[in-house]
Amino acid sequence: MRLLIVSNRLPVTVVEKEEGIRFQQSMGGLVSGLQSWLETLGKKEGSFTECLWIGWPGISVAEKKKAGLKSRLLAECRAFPVFLSEKEMDKFYHGFCNKTIWPLFHYFSTYAAYEKDYWAQYQNVNRIFCDAVMEVLQPDDVVWVHDYHLMLLPRLLREKGISNPIGFFLHIPFPSFEIFRMMPMKWRSDILEGMLGADLIGFHTHDYTRYFLTCVHRILGQDHNMGEIVSGGRLVKADAYPMGIDYDLFSGAAKDAAVRAETGKLKKNLNNLKVILSVDRLDYTKGVLNRLRGYEIFLEKYPEWAGKAVLLLVVVSSRIGVDQYQQMKRQIDEAVGRINGKWGKVGWSPVVYQYRHLSFGSLAALYNISDVCLVTPLRDGMNLIAKEYLASRADNGGVLVLSEMAGAAKELGEAVLINPNDREEIADALSEALAMPPEEQKRRNSVMQKRLQRCTVARWAGHFLNDTAGMKTKQKKMGARLLSSSALEKMMRDFGQSGNRLIFLDYDGTLVPFSKDPRAAVPPKNLLETLKTLCALPQNHVVLISGRDKTTLHGWFGDLPIHLVAEHGIWMREKGEGWALIKPLLNDWKEKLLPLLDVYCDRVPGSLVEEKDFSVTWHYRGADPELSSLRAKELVDDLTAYTANIDLNIFQGNRVVEIRSGGVNKGTAGIHFYSRFSPDFSLAIGDDTTDEDLFRALPESVYTVRVGMVDSHAKYNLKDHTEVISILNQLGSLPVSS
Repeated sequence: MRLLIVSNRLPVTVVEKEEGIRFQQSMGGLVSGLQSWLETLGKKEGSFTECLWIGWPGISVAEKKKAGLKSRLLAECRAFPVFLSEKEMDKFYHGFCNKTIWPLFHYFSTYAAYEKDYWAQYQNVNRIFCDAVMEVLQPDDVVWVHDYHLMLLPRLLREKGISNPIGFFLHIPFPSFEIFRMMPMKWRSDILEGMLGADLIGFHTHDYTRYFLTCVHRILGQDHNMGEIVSGGRLVKADAYPMGIDYDLFSGAAKDAAVRAETGKLKKNLNNLKVILSVDRLDYTKGVLNRLRGYEIFLEKYPEWAGKAVLLLVVVSSRIGVDQYQQMKRQIDEAVGRINGKWGKVGWSPVVYQYRHLSFGSLAALYNISDVCLVTPLRDGMNLIAKEYLASRADNGGVLVLSEMAGAAKELGEAVLINPNDREEIADALSEALAMPPEEQKRRNSVMQKRLQRCTVARWAGHFLNDTAGMKTKQKKMGARLLSSSALEKMMRDFGQSGNRLIFLDYDGTLVPFSKDPRAAVPPKNLLETLKTLCALPQNHVVLISGRDKTTLHGWFGDLPIHLVAEHGIWMREKGEGWALIKPLLNDWKEKLLPLLDVYCDRVPGSLVEEKDFSVTWHYRGADPELSSLRAKELVDDLTAYTANIDLNIFQGNRVVEIRSGGVNKGTAGIHFYSRFSPDFSLAIGDDTTDEDLFRALPESVYTVRVGMVDSHAKYNLKDHTEVISILNQLGSLPVSS
């Protein structure tokens, strides 16, 4: 079994030199984090036999060189390149990824650009990645898609018909609904549906998971149960999986001779100064300017530290071509110059500033000699620097000052947590950290280090991939209830060999899809033809049993030789006869309840009341999903209390709350027809809670089918109404039994 890791970049970058092409390790937390774990693949029983990494090689490649480069990458690096032109990368990566998704998901909404060309190229590149995966995919492969560059990919793969396990992990924050909805409607819906193509969707924190589920509910109208969503007939789960680090790598770095040598050199150069370390990429989300201003306030507010502390500011070059980054680089340069000019003196510069990439050894040495690590992102998916610093401190010393806006803050509560927007809070936190007694440092750090030792990157990857496989098991368990081809064949045989058949059919959600306005769900011509064909045979007794009122049903189906049941069993009309009540009922309760329902219509814009003879329905399919779900629960509570002494049934169905006279349901109507015709073949199909009454009431021998992937008293499930129509057409085309 292979693991296919799919990300924007390959773990190696292709570099063209005069002497030819060579490979160097790519930058980024994903590559460095997974590297050690990937080296263990195939060495443990039950693990993946190998890993193939799919992604962009880092440069545009001439057509004539692609085949040779692909062969080398596969042979030397187990990497499969996705070749993109400079134009594609410009609008995909520098455009939609870095100028739309990145700022928006990090709450810098004023920086976000909504260009149609960017979106079109984002779709195109995701399709290119899809083709690349399909080129190498094998039946037993597990596909693990990473990050915001490829949010459409899981669904695109599903549209190719694959059933392989697919996991998707988002390494940046997922924003709240109010931020996410700033994206154009089509884009945000496609992104959510794209992610839902995966079996398991992972985020760094519970908050991001919750925001995603809220967006799915409010934008796509899909509910979840404990993070599980039924989407496209498949069970999908969203959950939090905080990414760890290779703890042993960082904790053991202090023993490395080269790291010890560099540590000694740094200590000598810093001349016993208290060291505050800041290491980050050049990115407006990292809060570098905020920490510089906070450090400046620290020097103003706590002058006793002048000449005794130093800020080691390391800024790593980041994405080029983003205007805000270049502007921020100028601002950082100016801020460093201002602080050093104002506070510096002979033999002491308050800020030692480097704009460069650090090797692992240099970084480990800086972690080891730093008394404080200052991490102040304005918004960050996780932030592994905070974890690396703690893991590197074999002496349990040092103090982590951490922004509460970083995902890591959810795990590192013993750090000195600050709000990076409050620069005075940063200053006070630095004072607290520098004055913290060694015993307190060790107490805090030992707790966090033990946690990091347990929650490593290997555990993160293993946990996520095990849960991805677990979702496949759950899906198969649910799929076992689906009407299989063998069960369908048996149903067809039984139908063909019988001479007296009874078919119960619900309408909304069973024969037609749901509509925001129930009045718009008019039966299409092809459905009427299907029903007409079924009803034409004298052996067939077709009963349309719906919650609709009798006037609507009669207007739509009155010309067909079909039995009609309205209001979930209250009214019945056998073909060729008039309407009749199943039993005497009262409806004087309606005038007392209608004002209450009108109040809820006012409270939930887009909802409406449908009044029938002996029932009333409050529809909220066209209303805001989150608000209406909340109000529906309140309405059910109010109605239950108000009607405690009245013989009424109140239930919450699919985006409806219905009140009807008690003692009548689809089950009682079903038994009436079953007793009336004594069939030797029976089939009942429905999609809602009300149909469960019918499924329970009918004999065990009846073929009962629930539309939708939900638990049911029915024997079988179908995915949607299109499968119902297909089955009815097949039944209608069978030859007549002699």
